[in-house]
Amino acid sequence: MTDPFAGIVLAGLWTAFKDWFFSLGAQYGVNPMIFGSISVGAIPFFWLSVAWLVRNLRQGRSPFLPVVATSLCVLSAYIYLFIAGENLPIWVYLLVVGLIGYSAYSTVQTVREKTSSPKEPATEAEGSEDSSSAPPA
Repeated sequence: MTDPFAGIVLAGLWTAFKDWFFSLGAQYGVNPMIFGSISVGAIPFFWLSVAWLVRNLRQGRSPFLPVVATSLCVLSAYIYLFIAGENLPIWVYLLVVGLIGYSAYSTVQTVREKTSSPKEPATEAEGSEDSSSAPPA
């Protein structure tokens, strides 16, 4: 950005957004830093759970525990929100239900992708040499 006015406007918008965001925590009794830490902290455990789930499905084992672990990773921040939150508006519940639905759909798609049968490797006709076409030694 070369326009200093645009930088001032963006800085003002960022400050306004930050103030609004942190005021929500005070208004509803939820610490945004704890909520964010739980959300970000659950990410590696979520992917480990998905890998565990894919491995179990490929090996024909029960997917129960990996599904429970994956679900808890997705839900952990929302569990905190519902326990610590006070007088949450209905749109928060609707948003969380929508996010959980999308997360479930996305996770199912990822697991299906990872557990689908691997594609056959292409045969390399060029790499195999026929002895009849080889030059005489």
